[in-house]
Amino acid sequence: MISKETIDKVFETARVEEVIGDFVVLKKSGSNFKGLSPFSDERTPSFMVSPVKQIWKDFSSGKGGNSVAFLMEHEHFTYPEAIKYLAKKYNIEVDETEQTDEQKEQATIRENLYIVSEYARDYYHKTLLNSEQGKAIGGTYFKERGFTPETIKKFELGYNPDQWDAFTSEALRKGYKLEFLEKTGLTIVKDEKQFDRFKGRVMFPIHSMSGRVLGFGGRILTSDKKAAKYLNSPESDIYHKSKVLYGIYYAKQSIAKEDNCYLVEGYTDVIQMHQSGIENVVSSSGTALTPEQIRLINRLTKNITVLFDGDAAGQRAALRGIDLILEQGMNVKVCSFPEGEDPDSFSRKHNKEDILAYFNANSKDFIQYKANLLVEEAAGDPVKKASTVRDMVESISKIPDTIKREIYVQECSRIMEISEAVLYNTLAQILNKNKKEAVKKGNTSGASDALSKVPDQREGTIEKVDRIVELEKILIESLILHSNQQDIYEEIFISDSDDPENLFEEVKRELKVYEKIYLDLQEDEIEFSNRDFQNIYNKIILNCNTNSELKLDELLKDLNNDESSLVSTILMKYEQIPLHRWDSQQVFVVKLEDQVVRKVTQTIWKMRYYLIQKRIKGLMDKCINNSNNREIIEEILLYRQLLKLLAEKLGISVIF
Repeated sequence: MISKETIDKVFETARVEEVIGDFVVLKKSGSNFKGLSPFSDERTPSFMVSPVKQIWKDFSSGKGGNSVAFLMEHEHFTYPEAIKYLAKKYNIEVDETEQTDEQKEQATIRENLYIVSEYARDYYHKTLLNSEQGKAIGGTYFKERGFTPETIKKFELGYNPDQWDAFTSEALRKGYKLEFLEKTGLTIVKDEKQFDRFKGRVMFPIHSMSGRVLGFGGRILTSDKKAAKYLNSPESDIYHKSKVLYGIYYAKQSIAKEDNCYLVEGYTDVIQMHQSGIENVVSSSGTALTPEQIRLINRLTKNITVLFDGDAAGQRAALRGIDLILEQGMNVKVCSFPEGEDPDSFSRKHNKEDILAYFNANSKDFIQYKANLLVEEAAGDPVKKASTVRDMVESISKIPDTIKREIYVQECSRIMEISEAVLYNTLAQILNKNKKEAVKKGNTSGASDALSKVPDQREGTIEKVDRIVELEKILIESLILHSNQQDIYEEIFISDSDDPENLFEEVKRELKVYEKIYLDLQEDEIEFSNRDFQNIYNKIILNCNTNSELKLDELLKDLNNDESSLVSTILMKYEQIPLHRWDSQQVFVVKLEDQVVRKVTQTIWKMRYYLIQKRIKGLMDKCINNSNNREIIEEILLYRQLLKLLAEKLGISVIF
């Protein structure tokens, strides 16, 4: 684990404008910098960087944060990878906290496996380019596939000689240990002998999201029927095939920018599409698609387009992966190629524009694709049609989002010409069955939540704006922008007087903004209903109480990506459009800091107003079901008086 001292030093040293300037062309704009968004295609710059606040905000995509957040979004680094990148950029020595002997040994083993794998990549690549056998066999194969020298170099393709231990002998001679050659699966050890796993194969290095070599795929070039056509590295401490996607390292930026990922089956499919200019493409490397692989894509986009061969086997393979993608809450489209074509062959015959035009014209939403395929198979058979409908509803049941589920039920009803009510009943049966199965396995949360969200077709689905959440947002904004500002606030307390006309006492107190909000929320025992707001609030108050004021640089270090983006939105909100000295034109704008007392006070009063309304309703319901209700009535009357007072303060009418 990286020490806190190193992390603090990185944050103190790194300059957000310098870090982002390595990736985005920035131009001075007042006290800030502006540039074109690296996360979307735009002609007018909406990407802003604030050197003063050390944050950035992309108004086109909604993303924002500090230097580390940018690297995590743009380069898709993990938090430790981003810290290490910045440490290297600013020549800061990374100090890692003390680890146990076991942790140190495990870390050393993993690093040695990476080192051995990277040596193997270089060996295979040089053998392909420089050896006679490599050029004659491996080079000829790649040339026949249509791969250019630039593509071969980009993907670091290679060749392992058709000799029993060519690679192993050279690695041992270079000083690499047999233990790690065996652990990576590059070398197979039997008794006293050792030989190359990938003998006589062209090699495809498999990279992690950050670009480290995890393992290899090797394709045999002879017609040996006993040998597998493709062979992957075995599982190791660094390579888990169910958690890896081929090409993700090369595709990550394009996927994020295009907001879509093309999913194919093989290595050459990925490479050929890249060579055609389409880079937002990855492969499951010939293995069945897994939830872990889908979550990798989910870090970059919510949209997947599955590309598959036009034959029946390809269509069935596409169907198997669709439900898994839906379960992860992602949007999935399906596109099949003409009979006899696959992504590799199709890309070789067409240019980028034609390929994208074909995808746009032939990509179908999963429900349309599945309906067309299964309806053809049913061919007028009522029993098969019933089975087809259930199959489609099974897929819909995988979708966690309620609104999406309802839309797909409506679409399924239209396509299959069957009533929505029947489909909703079938959906409820499936979800109920899933719930029971989950209970047996000891996991009820997901299933019960899904079941509770089956919409009642008799009710509308339009949700009202949550007033409390909107008020919470204003409080967070006030804390971030004006936390340390001190003013006099009007407070309302329950007095000690027995006079029913003077139940409430008004007192004025001088407080900082964070003190005012903290004390009022504590007094009313209010917690934020929005989880992100509550987390940010807790961190702000801790920061303020520790330092007696808000230290923004420290706060930004403590926020996760979502929280950082939300805070940067608030900080940059009033800087996107400068005021251009309106006062010189006799247009006098009220400054934000002059409105703080009114805004904070009224926001808290409004929160109390809505919460008291809710409390009164709850007490009235309780009163109806309780014969001994005198105390409840007295409590309702007290709350009504407070509600009336708040209504007067807010200038609104209250109806009982």
